[in-house]
Amino acid sequence: MPQRSLNLKSLVLAVLAAGWFGAAFAAPADDLRDAQRLYSQGRAQPALEKVDLFLKVQPRDPQGRFLKGLLLTEQKRVPEAIQVFTGLTEDFPELPEPYNNLAVLYASQGNYDKAKSALELAIHTHPSYATAHENLGDIYAQLASRAYDRALQLDKNNATAQLKLAMVKDLFTGNRTVGAGPAKAAPPKVAASSAAIPAATVAQTPEPAKSAPAKVEPPKVVTPPKPAASSAAVPAAAATKPIEPPKAAPAADEKAAITAAVEAWAKAWAAQDVKGYLAAYAPDFEVPGGLKRAAWEKQRKERIEAPKSIEVDVAVSNIKVNGNEASASVRQNYKSPTLTNTTTKGMKLVKSGDRWLIKQER
Repeated sequence: MPQRSLNLKSLVLAVLAAGWFGAAFAAPADDLRDAQRLYSQGRAQPALEKVDLFLKVQPRDPQGRFLKGLLLTEQKRVPEAIQVFTGLTEDFPELPEPYNNLAVLYASQGNYDKAKSALELAIHTHPSYATAHENLGDIYAQLASRAYDRALQLDKNNATAQLKLAMVKDLFTGNRTVGAGPAKAAPPKVAASSAAIPAATVAQTPEPAKSAPAKVEPPKVVTPPKPAASSAAVPAAAATKPIEPPKAAPAADEKAAITAAVEAWAKAWAAQDVKGYLAAYAPDFEVPGGLKRAAWEKQRKERIEAPKSIEVDVAVSNIKVNGNEASASVRQNYKSPTLTNTTTKGMKLVKSGDRWLIKQER
């Protein structure tokens, strides 16, 4: 399966330079960290000011530029956000996330042809990029909805078009949560450096004379671009005892048990304990993008073991329990030697015996 590649040479040089000239680079690095922190707190304007300070010193940095695009999206400054993500696609054409976020922004303007082209480029760059595949399906559904509406305007007795339009509407009954926003497009969510940004919404299709178009949810946005693993040998995950999800607390304290389960999942991830990480997922976990469970687990194993070290902190909120099912909002702070980001995701969990397991992530 093709892997997304990043300009590793430039990133490695940046890291080495930081080591050689530590004091000189401390201030801009602090500005980026401050921007990510402010972003995670929902303070978009102060975060944008910090990002601009950082980019004055390192104007080509992809993570800083990606975060700026997310912040502009969150502030509904769509033309400026499009300009930022377009620049990223020109300078880093190997990254799929900027193309995905461009598609979300184009869709928010009702420009589905441009959104379709951007998503096709994202998939060409990274064929296993599940989010782009799903978003492209949403765009096709929106285009189909418009075509069926037009057919009904021309022939209101066209029963076949009526049936197909109803099928499209049924397909999207119950909107999903958008992740990333064009990266906080949930808030725009970036290709996760882990700074979450609100998601952009797709403009509603104008109502035709006789039939209303199907509502199609906005494409998901991603989170800051993740560099591909270096070809250099990467140490294997530490041979620690797998971190199993904790046992559920009594019924009166299920929310605490869910929080503990998510924290154990994050702890296993940070320890690069692949077995413990995968054990946090339910057998019927809804694998994104139509991947087979085995292919998804292989992909996760590669991405968890590749970095020399990982830090993951989570904050769990908005927990809702309904019998043996639950939902929660999880703010995730991720850090590795080459990537730092904040992402907000929605989780669905199921109770299996006395354990809470992850069934879905958005």
